[in-house]
Amino acid sequence: MKEERYFYDSALGGELPQEEAHHAVKVLRLQAGDEINLMDGRGTFCRAEITAASNHHCRYRIMSKDCPPRDWEGHLHLAMAPTKLMDRVEWLAEKATEIGFDELSFLDCRFSERRTVKNERIEKILVAAMKQSHKQFLPALHPMLSFDEFVRTPREGDKFICHCYSPSDIGEGSTKCHLASLLRRGVPTTVLIGPEGDFSIDEVRLAETLGYRSVTLGRSRLRTETAALVAVHLMQLANAVDEATNCSTPNTSDQ
Repeated sequence: MKEERYFYDSALGGELPQEEAHHAVKVLRLQAGDEINLMDGRGTFCRAEITAASNHHCRYRIMSKDCPPRDWEGHLHLAMAPTKLMDRVEWLAEKATEIGFDELSFLDCRFSERRTVKNERIEKILVAAMKQSHKQFLPALHPMLSFDEFVRTPREGDKFICHCYSPSDIGEGSTKCHLASLLRRGVPTTVLIGPEGDFSIDEVRLAETLGYRSVTLGRSRLRTETAALVAVHLMQLANAVDEATNCSTPNTSDQ
């Protein structure tokens, strides 16, 4: 079966953005009369016909629109300390988008190995992954914030911080369960992933005082990008909607 290619146009205004137009005309050799699939990254898919194609422009006419139901419930937000090697961050952004989530933030932590991120490059990767995986929504991408500023910003729903410390390291009253056991379907969820050197104890303590719950992702000690992808996958599994029946995935843990 021939793969259906999708093009991204956030405005759906009748002309592809320059980079998308170049790909359609110069790479795929599409011409006037050819049909294409469009997405706006906000839930709308379109079928369109190319009306004019030149070296720098590709105009189209929308033939039909479709707004399918979301693939998952809730709102899934991943906040992570970027790794020293940017290719690992790019890999995470791509794979997390293919799985499905809503927001990506970067944290400047005490033990961070990288203090800056070029969001323009990450944005392109998010768009490409959204098109490849036919996702309805483009994840929101935020500028890097200090850990302190991020955790002090009010957020709805459940908030978790993943780290490798034991509850006794953090202090009296601290507990630590597996993230999978605490996720609630349909509830907005934010998960924090630290740098390779982990969050500092003071950062974990601050997060807990601001309503974040300490969690583990299992016994294995994971690299930052691996932990981030595991967190996204767990959130997605807890909120996924079955494509065939458009029903929430049943909980089979007691069967």
